[in-house]
Amino acid sequence: MTEQVKNEMLEFQAEVKQLLDIVIHSLYTDREIFLRELISNAADALEKLRYQKLTNQEIADGDLPLEITIELDDKNHTLTISDTGIGMTREELVQNLGTIAHSGSKAFLKYLAEGDKKDVNLIGQFGVGFYSAFMAADKVTVETRSYRPGAAGCLWSSEGAGSYTIGEAEGCAGGPKSRCS
Repeated sequence: MTEQVKNEMLEFQAEVKQLLDIVIHSLYTDREIFLRELISNAADALEKLRYQKLTNQEIADGDLPLEITIELDDKNHTLTISDTGIGMTREELVQNLGTIAHSGSKAFLKYLAEGDKKDVNLIGQFGVGFYSAFMAADKVTVETRSYRPGAAGCLWSSEGAGSYTIGEAEGCAGGPKSRCS
């Protein structure tokens, strides 16, 4: 009797650690490119919040100016890029940072296109630029709180080795703060 094989649709599997290594070291040749990528992400977060301010009345800390801050701490060997943009919930951290090649900006643009709203100019669309931070850092942490009123602060952390942790960040101000160490 011969073995029967049924037709079925399957999803590709990936070795996340190897895939992340390819993304980090093959897509980018200059180690410093991570700075451009993180600043681009911050600019997109500001643009998304600007849009929400125009279309949505419920924004926590809506009076904060839209700005990006870069801090270098020589003593602790860290570089921190902060913005007062849209921020992220725990679920958005999992979706946007915990899913390689998922672009939150691309999803946001799709949402706008479905509603025939196109007055937004976003930079990132491929969902891989953030991971370039691991070219220059052994550890990356993101402290963030969504723009939505009552949202909890969250802390995302990874050493770029195929896993990450998420926890609560008490006293977290709005918008993401990405720290490379």
